[in-house]
Amino acid sequence: MEALNRWLMLLMVFMVLQRGEGQLSENFYRSTCPNLEFIVRQQVFTMFSQTFVTIPATLRLFFHDCFVEECDASVMILSRNGNAEKDAEDNLSLAGDGFDTIIKAKQAVEM
Repeated sequence: MEALNRWLMLLMVFMVLQRGEGQLSENFYRSTCPNLEFIVRQQVFTMFSQTFVTIPATLRLFFHDCFVEECDASVMILSRNGNAEKDAEDNLSLAGDGFDTIIKAKQAVEM
């Protein structure tokens, strides 16, 4: 009976892993915005030439957003009453240069 339970548990784990597979694609925007990577890269280099803190600040921003729970950009959301993830005590020390890099890259793509 215990062996059967282990096999059923193993089967359930494999079923969950199969359904939990992300449908990510390296070239997702190739048809809708073929210059996306170039635009973002150019904007990041522009920001980096203005201040060297840009790269580490942006990486730290991704770390705080992705490694805590998941990469959902929730740390970028602003709130009027100060209850957003960006306003959490752990995130108050994030450098503004990381936020500026993301915002300016987004603006450049939308132009």
